[in-house]
Amino acid sequence: MSAPIFSNHGCRLNAYELEAMKELAEGAGLQDAVVVNTCAVTAEAVRKARQDIRKLRKANPNARLIVTGCAAQTEPDTFANMAEVDAVIGNTEKMQANTWSGLAGNFGTEPVQVDDIMSVTETAGHLIDGFGTRSRAYVQVQNGCDHRCTFCIIPYGRGNSRSVPAGVVVDQIKRLVDRGYNEVVLTGVDLTSWGADLPAAPRLGDLVMRILKLVPDLPRLRISSIDSIEVDEALMQAIGTEQRLMPHLHLSLQHGDDLILKRMKRRHLRGDAIRFAQEARALRPDMTFGADIIAGFPTETEAHFENALALVEECDLTWLHVFPYSPRPGTPAARMPQVNGRAIKERAARLREAGAAQVQRHLSAQMGRTHQILMESPHMGRTAQFTEVHFDAPRTEGSIVTARITGMADSHLLA
Repeated sequence: MSAPIFSNHGCRLNAYELEAMKELAEGAGLQDAVVVNTCAVTAEAVRKARQDIRKLRKANPNARLIVTGCAAQTEPDTFANMAEVDAVIGNTEKMQANTWSGLAGNFGTEPVQVDDIMSVTETAGHLIDGFGTRSRAYVQVQNGCDHRCTFCIIPYGRGNSRSVPAGVVVDQIKRLVDRGYNEVVLTGVDLTSWGADLPAAPRLGDLVMRILKLVPDLPRLRISSIDSIEVDEALMQAIGTEQRLMPHLHLSLQHGDDLILKRMKRRHLRGDAIRFAQEARALRPDMTFGADIIAGFPTETEAHFENALALVEECDLTWLHVFPYSPRPGTPAARMPQVNGRAIKERAARLREAGAAQVQRHLSAQMGRTHQILMESPHMGRTAQFTEVHFDAPRTEGSIVTARITGMADSHLLA
């Protein structure tokens, strides 16, 4: 008998949930199993999940293979029909102890356990004690999304927006700090919608300020991807006044042309994105930005694309996540006039080149500066701006060290 093997795809929320599943599976006594936690954000993500399943089955011919995650939620039949797969469980089911108890015993009569995600009204605050690393921990504060961007399948994999109460979040962060974690990352599907379904409808900024006040021993708090148009005043105040809130924000921008943004059914225009970046950097001059940008969205012309490309410099974006558009069945964008695949690939490459140039500018600007660096491994850590730093001499994993930047190589710094 052997402990289960876990394979994770996709976002930080998936990474968090994977740790929760490990604890649930261990508590249930699950043995001789492979669990694949899938992503559905792109068609390529689903293809990679299927490829991973085939490889894992070949490497573990006698294990029970369980598929879960967003792709399993949105396309259960796709995975149930694979000969390599023994069970498919949905995003709600994967976070329930009784699911894992059933899997540890036998699969019963229901190899597919995927219920209606839209009927889920709460997100439990799962308490996790470890992440396989001593550097940073992720805390889920929100799940689901009430918006319906025309390209996105995720609401159908995650359900409607629901929040973890602030008290539960604070308790979990205290527990993680007590176990030695020096950085905590708040994560969710639509993070800036946190609190809308809670009594008195608090905002994300209220949660951030409460955490920093009630957990004074937490050295570093980081927030993951946000929708800049929904940022509240309290969060802007935290950006400007709280040094323990890390000066790095990943923005869900998606594009830089107003017409394409409207066709995406986004809630901001390019001017809103530029204005937010300027205001945030005025409050925190050392702020860096990452961003999601889609290349080749349906109906995108070269002029539309040039506006997206220009946004990289206009917002001074550093860390780009470039997504070549791929149609997701069931979304409105899949029915719109599609851009030629070759053009999509070429535009994505140009965006990545622009992003690489921005990274080089950022790295060059760090020469000679002193940074507080959270060590992710003995020879690698990250600055507050999430810039990777390599060391010749080993440091203690999970510690925060002060170091002067002496050089740069490729996409990282040297100290």
